[in-house]
Amino acid sequence: MERFFRLKENGTNVRTEIMAGLTTFMTMAYILAVNPAILSPTGLSWDSVFLATALAAGIFTIAMGLFVNFPVAVAPGMGLNAYFAAVVLGSGATGTKISPEMALTAVFISGIIFIILTVTQIRQMLLVAVPDSIKHAITVGIGLFIAIIGLKNSGILSIAVETMNDVPAGEFTNLLGFESVIHLGNLHDTGVLLTIIGVLAIAIMMVLRVPGAILFGILLTTVIAFLMGEVNVGTTLGGSSWVPDFRELNFWKFDFVGVIEVGLVTVILTFTFVELFDTFGTLVGTATRAGVMKDKEKGRKKVGKAMFVDAVAVSGGAVLGTSTVTAFVESSSGIAQGGRTGLTAVTTGVCFLLAIFLSPLVALVPGSATAAALIIVGVLMMQSVKEIDFSDMVYAIPAFLTIALMPFTYNIANGISFGIVFYVVLAAIANVSGKAKEKYQIHWLMWILAILIIARYIFMDGH
Repeated sequence: MERFFRLKENGTNVRTEIMAGLTTFMTMAYILAVNPAILSPTGLSWDSVFLATALAAGIFTIAMGLFVNFPVAVAPGMGLNAYFAAVVLGSGATGTKISPEMALTAVFISGIIFIILTVTQIRQMLLVAVPDSIKHAITVGIGLFIAIIGLKNSGILSIAVETMNDVPAGEFTNLLGFESVIHLGNLHDTGVLLTIIGVLAIAIMMVLRVPGAILFGILLTTVIAFLMGEVNVGTTLGGSSWVPDFRELNFWKFDFVGVIEVGLVTVILTFTFVELFDTFGTLVGTATRAGVMKDKEKGRKKVGKAMFVDAVAVSGGAVLGTSTVTAFVESSSGIAQGGRTGLTAVTTGVCFLLAIFLSPLVALVPGSATAAALIIVGVLMMQSVKEIDFSDMVYAIPAFLTIALMPFTYNIANGISFGIVFYVVLAAIANVSGKAKEKYQIHWLMWILAILIIARYIFMDGH
């Protein structure tokens, strides 16, 4: 291991690397419970998503360690799994039903595109083209999107649209003509109380800087739910097997014909676009923290290799039957513990593979516990808002639209689309007016994206 991972050269040792790998696993193991909870309503079975999540995280995290010698773990990403669910569950409203097999196909194709963009270096061009304000806004918007899912699933937030005609006489209505579009749920409901307890528990542990706070919060909430009689251990464990049944996997369950007939071009591009920026930020940030970027040339090469493994993982995860696999920012927790080489990633990956045999325990986790985790993940993703210059309207307005439209339209693509179009228009006007003195750079690729987005809304009935 010393020779293969070059431990001494990187100022570390076997014990430090293994402990760092365990720390990374503890901080991101919540995905084993959360991902099945998000994707199972789409028609994919809970067991199949759990197996796919553990296998994809294990296999490709080990690959990151062996082929790149990089202390970063990958797993199905938060935000993109929520978008996956939204695509499938929201498709009925548009009159075109999208099956989970079609969505998996879209993820697989986006992975192929991602591989091509990585090999041809085009992805670097996209990263330069889109302004930083929109990149950060995408992260923030997805964070709010995830938080709303957690709040709604827990019952803390209730959404009910009732017109004036549906409201009984004398009932209070607001000026919009609705009784209450979004309001607080029933705080006497056990599930709501458990979610609040879960959020509070995770928050306290985060304040105390406890490694794996999200995972421990989920476990504590599950124990409290059991004590309150909300978890039926006998029924759950009795109906589950400790030996994984790989026949449950949605292996290579693709529907290419359906994708072509329905025309999921926008969905495919959204998967690719969001993953592109998400991975870039995570890999560069963790590489910098691990000291990899001290030698910029070597650092860029290593990050480039990591991007390729990450790209392969996107399609590989779809083959196994899960939403987009991406580099996890939680990897920074292992790096903070001293992880510097691929041995950290290999340790994390092995833990995920061993977790395959723990599905009955994971199945005990109630929805209120995973909802609490989603709300906290939303908090973490909101941190990027401080990077946006809201004093400059050319950056502020597109960023705000990107952030606001994701949760309020329940669609990540809408936020990104409006952000790009408004930035191109406002930056162009500012430059032409002469007041900005060509301050705002508009990459030619942004013009193409803006035109394609406008055309999409014109020719797709405005949706």
